[in-house]
Amino acid sequence: MDGEPRLVKTSPPTTRVTTSVCLAANYLRAGGVVALPTETVYGLGADAMNAKAVRAIFRAKGRPSDNPLIVHLTDMALVDRVARRIPASAEKLMAAFFPGPLTVIVPNHRDLPLEVTAGLDTVGIRCPGHPVAAAFLTACGTPVAAPSANRSGRPSPTSWSAVVEEMDGRIPCILKGGAARVGLESTVVDCTTARPLVLRQGGVTVEALREVIPSIRLVSAATSGDEPARSPGMKYRHYAPKPTVVLVENAAEIPKHRSGVRWGFIGCTDEGIRAKPDRACLVPEVPTYAQKLFHFFRVCERAGVQVIYCQKVPERGLGRALMDRLQRAASDHPTHSAT
Repeated sequence: MDGEPRLVKTSPPTTRVTTSVCLAANYLRAGGVVALPTETVYGLGADAMNAKAVRAIFRAKGRPSDNPLIVHLTDMALVDRVARRIPASAEKLMAAFFPGPLTVIVPNHRDLPLEVTAGLDTVGIRCPGHPVAAAFLTACGTPVAAPSANRSGRPSPTSWSAVVEEMDGRIPCILKGGAARVGLESTVVDCTTARPLVLRQGGVTVEALREVIPSIRLVSAATSGDEPARSPGMKYRHYAPKPTVVLVENAAEIPKHRSGVRWGFIGCTDEGIRAKPDRACLVPEVPTYAQKLFHFFRVCERAGVQVIYCQKVPERGLGRALMDRLQRAASDHPTHSAT
């Protein structure tokens, strides 16, 4: 993403926006909810050991209570507070990808509030690879439960200004930390099964995971949408902007629109396009596409765009995760589905 997207609100935020890690940590330790930057997207954090604080996350997001949260930490000594044990597969993945855009699902500690786990016997653990997030989590001195900092079902925010658009007045503090480098949420791997299971594809590719654990498998081949969600992003429609999202193989598939219909396009090439879109974002490669997608959704919303055409990409590497987000944002995607 090229620089920090500007704040588009016409009035100053009512939520405190700060670059002070210590000030933001004070809000969290006092039981407040704080938006924090990570390399994937901005998160909405609260003390994971404080049930009342965690419930405030759900209120701010309008998030269903059966959707579990991921616990973030930098001090591995805190793992014992949230996990009952760490399976061998999780240890391998943590050694390879922590800190970074990976979440491992492990058996949860009995003292962890049910609000964090949605009543499950497991919990997701992540160690962000973002310097501001690391400093903030260290200053908090407690495990931090944090979903993405958007209202439920909306595109995840990749800048502090996008968090203001979503959460101004709903939370006490936003910690600024620049634009997200990855732009898609973390990969989630269930390590409680004999063969680890990728529940959500994200910033760490399946190919990279299989270099560490060759037997790792994908959730689409193993579970159905009727099962309890063991990871965020599995059960409900996500990432959808206000405009209708339509997926196309190439720009030549985009129909000619009648006068007055505003539309946008994002993709790797606009070859064959038959008219000039109201908003466009050409990306040279899949990582840039992933990084810019959610921001482009917001650009289109602000411009009054009614339809966003998104070019499909090959489902390999990061393209798997990108296509997952595109399919979930599309208007014809079912409300309940496994990835």
